[in-house]
Amino acid sequence: MGLVLMSERELQRIEVLSKVIECRMTTIAAANLLGLTARQVQRLLKTFRAEGAASLRHKARGQQSNNRIADGVRDFAVNLVREHYLDFGPTLATEKLAEEYDLKVSRETLRSWMTEAGIWLSRKQRRTFHQPRLRREACGELVQIDGSEHRWFEDRGDPCTLLVFIDDATSKLLQLHFVRSESMFSYFEALELYLKEHGCPVAFYSDKHSVFRVAKTEARAGRGMTQFGRALCELNIEILCANSSQAKGRVERANRTLQDRLVKELRLADISNIESGNAFLPTFMTHFDTKFAKAPARPIDLHRPLNMQIDRLRDVLCKREQRYVGQQLSFSYERRQIMLERNDISIGLVGKYVDTYDFADGRLDVRWKGCALPYTVFDKDQRVTHTAITENKRLGEVLSWIKSRQDELRPAPRIKNNSEQNGYQKRGPKPGRRRDFIDNPAIVARHN
Repeated sequence: MGLVLMSERELQRIEVLSKVIECRMTTIAAANLLGLTARQVQRLLKTFRAEGAASLRHKARGQQSNNRIADGVRDFAVNLVREHYLDFGPTLATEKLAEEYDLKVSRETLRSWMTEAGIWLSRKQRRTFHQPRLRREACGELVQIDGSEHRWFEDRGDPCTLLVFIDDATSKLLQLHFVRSESMFSYFEALELYLKEHGCPVAFYSDKHSVFRVAKTEARAGRGMTQFGRALCELNIEILCANSSQAKGRVERANRTLQDRLVKELRLADISNIESGNAFLPTFMTHFDTKFAKAPARPIDLHRPLNMQIDRLRDVLCKREQRYVGQQLSFSYERRQIMLERNDISIGLVGKYVDTYDFADGRLDVRWKGCALPYTVFDKDQRVTHTAITENKRLGEVLSWIKSRQDELRPAPRIKNNSEQNGYQKRGPKPGRRRDFIDNPAIVARHN
């Protein structure tokens, strides 16, 4: 007799029926144990005694299902998918077969057919593997930076972003800083704290965020550099952009760990705002590095001291651009008109470029060869956010600012007509030829 495949339930029936035959169990007890009726157990006993254990095997095992779809229908469906829907997924292909050809099969049935025909790969088969990158050898050689937007204070405060600076060689947290959102000024703020504490690393490693990289290769402004890149160039620090999130996996994994541990630590400390959170972070970083930091392959620190005075660092970590001065000693900046005051220096700047220094606190300096120029702002109350291009990572901060401005009792901005924009002013009514006689006393006396 050959090999007989049986299920676990069928093996249990053989064991129980054998005990009944050996008089070690009653029929009623066997029925209760197997979940059957006593008459059904008696029928199984009769078959078991006559034909043996193999008779308890399910009779339909190894046979085709009565509801099985014909092979011709299967081949027709696979050929249609191969000809017309080769790059479709099983769900969409199922819908198209039902709409176009009235061929109705289940999604999972079509998935199995496509998999057997080599048209569709499962998620496991489509999974790609990234080659691991070895750590750098020394501390300060490569520092990975990233921002993690999360509800760090849970329901106690608004969501915000945590800027993370982590060393690639040691996985040591070199800087943590809570900010409203990922922006140029927020990274400048965190970078200033980093430079004052550690110095200048060899290079930073980031993603392709617009703060770090100019997306448009044909952009003329900035000479292919962002404001953050320009500041790093003056500080003699290189910045590299990763091609995928897996390439900077060290900071990505750190973000995941921080979203678990830091959130709970902030909850235990009852911290609910950014200011208190930033004051708490140094203590947390010390504890985190003690537990997770690794020893570098080379026990040296490649951080370099700053190549400038600390008081000059603010002039580097700001938004700096050049503006062309027109005939009226004015130029446009951020939808505002900047009017230079007329003096011995500014009067000779017509047709030349001046430098603008835009700081995080809202202060704007206009300089010419390092000399600050006084100015006034024209039309300062206009809506600077109207139709402004806003990045996804700054959308929450911008909406909060707009809501706060809308809550203020501010008059609606008045839209100028074309005459007012051209500088036309009304001069009042003037007497014409038919009205010159009104003030003549002789004519007035004659009419009276």
